[in-house]
Amino acid sequence: MKENVNWIYKVFLLSFILAIVFSSGSSFIANHANSIILGIIIIIVIIIGIIFDMIGVAVLTSNESSLHAKASKKIRGAKEAIYLLKNAPKVSSICNDVVGDVCGIVSGSLGAVLTINIASYFNWNIVIVTTVITALISSLTVGGKAIFKTVATKKADNIVYNVGKTMSFFIKKT
Repeated sequence: MKENVNWIYKVFLLSFILAIVFSSGSSFIANHANSIILGIIIIIVIIIGIIFDMIGVAVLTSNESSLHAKASKKIRGAKEAIYLLKNAPKVSSICNDVVGDVCGIVSGSLGAVLTINIASYFNWNIVIVTTVITALISSLTVGGKAIFKTVATKKADNIVYNVGKTMSFFIKKT
C-alpha cells in the first residue's frame, strides 16, 4: 500500500514538473512566435502525445519472450526493453497519462493562443475560429492516437525494443 502511495506522489510530481516545463516553454514561444510557428508547435506537441500513447499501449501488449532471446544474445537495448515490460503498468501510466495528458492540455492552451492570434489578425468571429481550431486539435489528437494504438498492438515487440534501444544510449552501463 505504501508503495502505491509513493507512486501516486511520484506521478503527481512528474506531472507537475512536466506541465511547468511544457507550459512555460510553449507560453514563451507562443508570446514570441507568429501563428504559423505556433501551429507547428501545436502539431509537434500533438505528435509527442501520440508517440507516448503508442509506447504506453505497446508496453502493455508486448511479448517478453522475443526480448529475452535478444537479451541472451546481448543485443543492445533488449535489457532495457525487458525492464520496460517488467514495469509495464508504471511505464504505461507515465506514457499515456502523464505525458499524453500534459501534451493534450498544452496543445489545447496553445490552441487558445492561436485562436486569439488568428481571430484578431483577420478580424474573424472568435467563436467560429475557436470551434475550428478546437476541432482540428481534437481530431488530430484522437485520430492520431486511434491510428497508432492499432500500430502499437500489431508492432508492440518492435516498438518496445526500439524504445529500449534508444534508452540504452542514455543509460550508463555498470
